[in-house]
Amino acid sequence: MRKQALYDQVTAYFNEAMPVAETELNYENPFQLLTAVILSAQCTDKRVNMVTPPLFRDYPTPEALAQATPEVVYEYIRSVSYPNNKAKHLVGMARMIVDDYGGEVPDTLEELVKLPGVGRKTANVMQAVVWGRDAMPVDTHVFRVSHRIGLVSDRHTTPLAVEKELVKHLPEGIVAKAHHWLILHGRYTCTALRPKCGTCGIRLLCKHYKKHTSTPIKGTK
Repeated sequence: MRKQALYDQVTAYFNEAMPVAETELNYENPFQLLTAVILSAQCTDKRVNMVTPPLFRDYPTPEALAQATPEVVYEYIRSVSYPNNKAKHLVGMARMIVDDYGGEVPDTLEELVKLPGVGRKTANVMQAVVWGRDAMPVDTHVFRVSHRIGLVSDRHTTPLAVEKELVKHLPEGIVAKAHHWLILHGRYTCTALRPKCGTCGIRLLCKHYKKHTSTPIKGTK
């Protein structure tokens, strides 16, 4: 199957099976989402959603968080991964937003990645979720699922290479939504250790499934 035909069929499936696909992080404004995404690095959204309510209650704005110390913030987020570093990043991020951007979260990738704790993936999440732009954040789920399906080849070994390949083949206006499709598919169906191939609606299109059909893998029926 030609690459673009695969993309078209996968996109058609997800558009039908998952018409609504959104982030599972809870937030009310760009500042809260940025905070949550920083916390979500190598941590589950479920855990992040458990720690953010009291943090957002006590530090609802960049100005408020900028007045805090990493030591205080640590107590709110101690149950997430790498809480020491993330506490420092959150306070540094808030102070930079206040000092350099007048208290408003910047809306370009170039400016976002200047903030402490914000890399290209986090900046792309903001681009896709807040501003609905054709950005493709590549996390572990997107990386794994896009390779397994065959949307990207094995030679694409970095998140940036995967991002560029996906954006190249996905239709304009669907890129941000496709990001959520791949994440949710990876989180609940195409899981890392035991992919649920037996219940996967695109298994007949999937390179990984075809490779293992002669030797059934765990999760298949």
